[in-house]
Amino acid sequence: MASQAPAVQLVVGLGNPGSKYEQTRHNAGFWFVDELDRRFFCGLRPEARFFGDAGRCTIEGEDCRLIKPTTYMNNSGQSVAAIASFFRIPVQNILVVHDELDLPPGTVRLKRGGGHGGHNGLRDIMAHLGKDFLRLRVGVGHPGHKDQVVDYVLKKATRDEQIEIDRSLDDAYKIIPLLVKGELEKAMHQLHSK
Repeated sequence: MASQAPAVQLVVGLGNPGSKYEQTRHNAGFWFVDELDRRFFCGLRPEARFFGDAGRCTIEGEDCRLIKPTTYMNNSGQSVAAIASFFRIPVQNILVVHDELDLPPGTVRLKRGGGHGGHNGLRDIMAHLGKDFLRLRVGVGHPGHKDQVVDYVLKKATRDEQIEIDRSLDDAYKIIPLLVKGELEKAMHQLHSK
Protein backbone atom coordinates (compact mmCIF):
# COMPACT_ATOMS: atom_id res chain seq x y z
CA MET A 1 0.00 0.00 0.00
CA ALA A 2 1.54 3.32 -1.09
CA SER A 3 1.79 5.95 1.60
CA GLN A 4 -0.56 8.90 1.23
CA ALA A 5 0.94 12.20 0.15
CA PRO A 6 -0.69 15.53 1.07
CA ALA A 7 -3.83 15.84 -1.05
CA VAL A 8 -3.87 18.72 -3.53
CA GLN A 9 -6.37 21.35 -2.35
CA LEU A 10 -5.22 24.27 -4.49
CA VAL A 11 -4.10 24.24 -8.14
CA VAL A 12 -2.15 27.33 -9.19
CA GLY A 13 -1.68 28.05 -12.89
CA LEU A 14 1.15 30.45 -13.68
CA GLY A 15 1.00 32.92 -16.54
CA ASN A 16 0.64 36.58 -17.43
CA PRO A 17 -2.76 38.30 -17.75
CA GLY A 18 -4.00 39.93 -20.94
CA SER A 19 -4.58 38.87 -24.54
CA LYS A 20 -1.01 39.84 -25.50
CA TYR A 21 0.32 36.90 -23.46
CA GLU A 22 -2.56 34.44 -23.80
CA GLN A 23 -0.95 32.13 -26.36
CA THR A 24 2.66 32.43 -25.16
CA ARG A 25 4.67 29.51 -23.78
CA HIS A 26 4.93 31.21 -20.37
CA ASN A 27 1.15 30.82 -19.99
CA ALA A 28 1.08 27.01 -19.97
CA GLY A 29 -0.10 27.09 -16.33
CA PHE A 30 -3.04 29.32 -17.26
CA TRP A 31 -4.02 26.92 -20.08
CA PHE A 32 -4.07 24.03 -17.62
CA VAL A 33 -6.24 25.80 -15.03
CA ASP A 34 -8.64 27.08 -17.72
CA GLU A 35 -9.18 23.51 -18.91
CA LEU A 36 -9.71 22.23 -15.34
CA ASP A 37 -12.28 24.99 -14.94
CA ARG A 38 -14.06 23.78 -18.10
CA ARG A 39 -13.93 20.11 -17.14
CA PHE A 40 -14.99 20.45 -13.51
CA PHE A 41 -17.17 23.61 -13.60
CA CYS A 42 -15.05 25.51 -11.07
CA GLY A 43 -16.52 28.96 -11.80
CA LEU A 44 -13.25 30.87 -12.25
CA ARG A 45 -13.83 34.58 -11.78
CA PRO A 46 -11.81 37.65 -10.75
CA GLU A 47 -11.27 37.85 -6.97
CA ALA A 48 -9.53 41.09 -5.95
CA ARG A 49 -8.67 39.79 -2.46
CA PHE A 50 -6.69 36.95 -4.06
CA PHE A 51 -5.09 39.07 -6.81
CA GLY A 52 -6.30 36.64 -9.47
CA ASP A 53 -9.07 34.57 -11.02
CA ALA A 54 -10.25 32.00 -8.47
CA GLY A 55 -12.66 29.08 -8.55
CA ARG A 56 -13.77 26.08 -6.54
CA CYS A 57 -14.92 22.65 -7.61
CA THR A 58 -15.39 19.08 -6.51
CA ILE A 59 -13.14 16.48 -8.13
CA GLU A 60 -13.75 12.82 -7.21
CA GLY A 61 -15.67 14.02 -4.14
CA GLU A 62 -12.77 16.22 -2.97
CA ASP A 63 -12.90 20.00 -2.58
CA CYS A 64 -10.36 21.78 -4.79
CA ARG A 65 -9.62 25.44 -5.45
CA LEU A 66 -8.04 27.00 -8.53
CA ILE A 67 -6.16 30.27 -8.91
CA LYS A 68 -4.67 32.13 -11.88
CA PRO A 69 -2.68 35.02 -10.42
CA THR A 70 -3.28 38.23 -12.40
CA THR A 71 -0.30 40.00 -10.78
CA TYR A 72 2.05 39.21 -13.70
CA MET A 73 4.50 36.36 -13.31
CA ASN A 74 7.06 38.13 -11.08
CA ASN A 75 4.50 38.71 -8.31
CA SER A 76 2.66 35.36 -8.43
CA GLY A 77 3.49 34.64 -4.78
CA GLN A 78 1.30 37.52 -3.60
CA SER A 79 -1.76 35.82 -5.08
CA VAL A 80 -0.87 32.27 -3.98
CA ALA A 81 -0.06 33.40 -0.42
CA ALA A 82 -3.36 35.33 -0.19
CA ILE A 83 -5.62 32.42 -1.18
CA ALA A 84 -3.62 29.79 0.74
CA SER A 85 -3.71 31.91 3.89
CA PHE A 86 -7.44 32.70 3.57
CA PHE A 87 -8.47 29.04 3.19
CA ARG A 88 -5.70 27.73 5.49
CA ILE A 89 -4.21 25.53 2.79
CA PRO A 90 -0.74 24.24 3.79
CA VAL A 91 2.04 24.68 1.23
CA GLN A 92 2.34 20.87 0.89
CA ASN A 93 -1.25 20.80 -0.45
CA ILE A 94 -0.56 23.23 -3.30
CA LEU A 95 0.12 22.21 -6.92
CA VAL A 96 1.81 24.87 -9.08
CA VAL A 97 1.55 24.35 -12.84
CA HIS A 98 4.22 26.13 -14.89
CA ASP A 99 6.15 26.14 -18.16
CA GLU A 100 9.48 24.29 -17.97
CA LEU A 101 12.41 25.13 -20.27
CA ASP A 102 14.40 22.04 -19.28
CA LEU A 103 11.79 19.64 -20.68
CA PRO A 104 10.94 19.27 -24.38
CA PRO A 105 7.41 20.01 -25.64
CA GLY A 106 5.28 16.93 -25.08
CA THR A 107 6.83 16.12 -21.70
CA VAL A 108 5.18 16.88 -18.38
CA ARG A 109 6.58 15.94 -14.97
CA LEU A 110 5.55 16.08 -11.32
CA LYS A 111 8.05 17.14 -8.69
CA ARG A 112 7.99 18.33 -5.07
CA GLY A 113 10.36 21.05 -3.90
CA GLY A 114 13.60 21.99 -5.59
CA GLY A 115 14.93 25.28 -6.91
CA HIS A 116 13.21 27.84 -9.14
CA GLY A 117 15.55 27.30 -12.11
CA GLY A 118 15.32 30.99 -12.97
CA HIS A 119 11.51 30.89 -13.24
CA ASN A 120 10.32 34.19 -11.77
CA GLY A 121 6.87 32.89 -10.86
CA LEU A 122 8.36 30.05 -8.83
CA ARG A 123 10.95 32.39 -7.31
CA ASP A 124 8.22 34.70 -6.00
CA ILE A 125 6.05 31.86 -4.65
CA MET A 126 9.10 30.48 -2.81
CA ALA A 127 9.79 33.92 -1.32
CA HIS A 128 6.24 33.91 0.13
CA LEU A 129 5.69 30.23 1.00
CA GLY A 130 8.94 28.29 0.85
CA LYS A 131 9.50 25.49 -1.65
CA ASP A 132 7.61 22.47 -0.32
CA PHE A 133 4.83 22.63 -2.91
CA LEU A 134 4.15 20.18 -5.72
CA ARG A 135 4.93 21.29 -9.28
CA LEU A 136 3.55 20.16 -12.58
CA ARG A 137 6.33 21.06 -15.02
CA VAL A 138 5.01 21.53 -18.56
CA GLY A 139 7.81 21.14 -21.10
CA VAL A 140 8.06 23.99 -23.61
CA GLY A 141 11.66 23.37 -24.74
CA HIS A 142 14.67 25.68 -24.58
CA PRO A 143 15.79 28.24 -27.19
CA GLY A 144 19.40 27.04 -26.89
CA HIS A 145 20.95 30.03 -25.15
CA LYS A 146 20.08 31.68 -21.83
CA ASP A 147 20.08 35.15 -23.40
CA GLN A 148 17.14 34.11 -25.60
CA VAL A 149 14.96 32.72 -22.79
CA VAL A 150 12.83 35.80 -22.02
CA ASP A 151 11.99 36.36 -25.67
CA TYR A 152 11.32 32.65 -26.17
CA VAL A 153 8.84 32.14 -23.31
CA LEU A 154 6.92 35.28 -24.29
CA LYS A 155 6.32 33.98 -27.82
CA LYS A 156 3.84 31.44 -29.17
CA ALA A 157 5.00 27.86 -29.59
CA THR A 158 5.25 26.58 -33.15
CA ARG A 159 2.25 24.63 -34.41
CA ASP A 160 4.02 21.28 -33.93
CA GLU A 161 5.24 22.22 -30.45
CA GLN A 162 1.74 23.32 -29.47
CA ILE A 163 0.31 19.97 -30.56
CA GLU A 164 2.88 18.23 -28.32
CA ILE A 165 2.21 20.57 -25.38
CA ASP A 166 -1.56 20.08 -25.68
CA ARG A 167 -1.11 16.31 -25.78
CA SER A 168 1.04 16.37 -22.63
CA LEU A 169 -1.49 18.59 -20.85
CA ASP A 170 -4.18 16.08 -21.76
CA ASP A 171 -2.14 13.37 -19.99
CA ALA A 172 -1.78 15.67 -16.97
CA TYR A 173 -5.54 16.34 -16.61
CA LYS A 174 -6.06 12.61 -16.13
CA ILE A 175 -3.94 12.51 -12.94
CA ILE A 176 -5.71 15.37 -11.13
CA PRO A 177 -8.30 12.98 -9.58
CA LEU A 178 -5.37 11.02 -8.08
CA LEU A 179 -3.64 14.14 -6.76
CA VAL A 180 -6.73 15.47 -4.97
CA LYS A 181 -6.90 12.13 -3.15
CA GLY A 182 -3.22 12.29 -2.14
CA GLU A 183 -2.18 9.44 -4.45
CA LEU A 184 1.03 11.09 -5.61
CA GLU A 185 3.04 7.92 -6.30
CA LYS A 186 0.27 6.51 -8.47
CA ALA A 187 -0.08 9.85 -10.30
CA MET A 188 3.67 10.05 -10.92
CA HIS A 189 3.79 6.49 -12.19
CA GLN A 190 0.89 7.11 -14.59
CA LEU A 191 2.30 10.39 -15.88
CA HIS A 192 6.00 9.51 -16.03
CA SER A 193 5.55 6.14 -17.72
CA LYS A 194 4.11 7.86 -20.83
